[in-house]
Amino acid sequence: MSDPIEAFFGQLARQPPGRLLRRTAGTIRFELEGPDGLDVWHLTIEHGRIAVDRRARHADTVIRTRRDFFLRMCRGEAKPLPAWLRNEFTAEGHFRFVVLLERLFAAPSGARHPRALTGDPG
Repeated sequence: MSDPIEAFFGQLARQPPGRLLRRTAGTIRFELEGPDGLDVWHLTIEHGRIAVDRRARHADTVIRTRRDFFLRMCRGEAKPLPAWLRNEFTAEGHFRFVVLLERLFAAPSGARHPRALTGDPG
């Protein structure tokens, strides 16, 4: 797969993040605006598994952003929640899936859990 976005969604389907909660269920549609038009990706999340397809159909949450910004999130260069607060993407539907994006995307390089800094074992 030469397209990094296609590779990102393919990886999600093959190996969902371990941080994905088993009791999470729902759908997210991503609409990515680019120079060649609109790319649509649809995720179905159920019991810790993710199915990916390219159909534009109803979803619990619809995420809209530019393709180049989505690539930054895929690479861990931008975190979803701060990006949403800065209007770098918009979301319609259930907010819980906006929060879930933090679990789907890679952490920024060099990121550590705050407990690692304090020595708190959790």
